[in-house]
Amino acid sequence: MRTFTLPGTEITAPNVVLGLMRIQDKSDEEVRTLVRTARDAGINFLDHADVYGTPLHGCERRFAEAMKLTSSEREEFVIQSKAGIVPDGPYFDFSAEHILESVNGSLEALGTDYLDILLLHRPDALVEPEEVARAFDELASSGKVRAFGVSNHTPGQIDLLRRSVTQPLVANQLQLSITHAPIIAQGVASNMQALDQSVSRDSGILDYCRLNDITVQAWSPFQAGFFDGPFLGSDRYPELNAVVDRLAAKYGVPAEAIAVAWITRHPARMQVVLGTTTPSRVAAAALGSELPLTRPEWYELYRAAGYLVP
Repeated sequence: MRTFTLPGTEITAPNVVLGLMRIQDKSDEEVRTLVRTARDAGINFLDHADVYGTPLHGCERRFAEAMKLTSSEREEFVIQSKAGIVPDGPYFDFSAEHILESVNGSLEALGTDYLDILLLHRPDALVEPEEVARAFDELASSGKVRAFGVSNHTPGQIDLLRRSVTQPLVANQLQLSITHAPIIAQGVASNMQALDQSVSRDSGILDYCRLNDITVQAWSPFQAGFFDGPFLGSDRYPELNAVVDRLAAKYGVPAEAIAVAWITRHPARMQVVLGTTTPSRVAAAALGSELPLTRPEWYELYRAAGYLVP
């Protein structure tokens, strides 16, 4: 498993992350097996959010009940959670009161004294950066949160926060897969008239993050589009799957590893957030952490996914 020091922190992080948004209905043994499989593959970075599960903090509590971590065992994990989505509505809330309430709820549910990283989940159109800064200062000074970041944010939204927030924003969690790659594809086909791929939807967020030492965390690495099913094995992507299968055979790995390797091969040093609760798929995906796709292979997958290389 390839690891790196997460910029702006002292955290040694793997480039594959275990997401735990779907463990609400899993038994204790199923949760333990999932986490143990990830650990055996070198994944000790766990991704939570207050809105995962029912009621609020449901998956965080399910994790804590199943794992029953001791203090020393807790130190072996990097635990990240997210705040800002209010499911009643839904709407978004970056007020200091809501952020503080959410973090306290996460800490109680997880049975821990601190979060390694807190992300603001989705941009709040009514954000008041001073409120965010007040919450972050209180959480940092109390030791409840060690590092901060965002999720699904644009460069302008991040810059707006950075005018008031004194702590570095160390991560931005964004949707990315071979078939859902506008943050990469736009730059490849920039300035090409009448091509949808050339339309900038994210204001160059990937390059912005690289320039500002913000680690991109790629969520839904196997999703074809916006929650419309996986592309691996799908008859909607025959050309892509043919390339995936050929490369999987060449490298002696499962198809999931190729999908992960397409992201980890990128020099931005991104993290891949897995959402599966199937241990065998976690183990398969982890094999993509250090898989050395060549430049021609990376671009072949990109073209097979339907993107244009002008």
